Amino acid sequence: MKFTAIALLSIFGAASAGTPQLSISVRDGNFDGIDGLDPTLKWEASSSTGDVDLTYGVEAAARPTKDVASLPRSIWGKASTNVSGWGVSARADIDCDGYNSADIEVNADNEENDMSVKMVASAGGEFSVKSVEATKGMDVDGARLTVTPRLNLEDDDKDVVVTYNNGDTDVKLTASADNQEVEISHSTGDTDIKLTASVDSQELT
Repeated sequence: MKFTAIALLSIFGAASAGTPQLSISVRDGNFDGIDGLDPTLKWEASSSTGDVDLTYGVEAAARPTKDVASLPRSIWGKASTNVSGWGVSARADIDCDGYNSADIEVNADNEENDMSVKMVASAGGEFSVKSVEATKGMDVDGARLTVTPRLNLEDDDKDVVVTYNNGDTDVKLTASADNQEVEISHSTGDTDIKLTASVDSQELT
């Protein structure tokens, strides 16, 4: 696995067109001298191949070590393209603690039909979908209405989120088989009012 880390860094380094950014933070705990500092290098770049746009980057510790494979903290890559009117993107964030899993997010947007779909998954020993949601938007007499059914496969939760905005008033309704909650925000002049209500509680601010 160390070879994998070095290979990835070599590829990124060879293709680099950007300038790495160095940030320094203070580590938690008690340290002597500069041992309490935690320097980090962040680098990202972009390229394209055919109709696919690519962006990628790495975040690594900037400290002296003989174990180069231990330096990367995160490695990510994103591919974007258009398919039949849909803007599709897929991003993978690699877990640098063993390089044996990755978090994956896939988004698809169709501006003409005012629809979007999002899927979150993980890949490692096997591919596992964590959550899926889809949003349909529409204009109603000058106001904005969206409907978003959501499915969380990890917790087996299902709900629907409905939002409404007409400029002065925002309404958000979240409904599932077990719970319903509504948030209403209204602005008039210098006054902002927010009401949150569910089966068990009500709050006005």
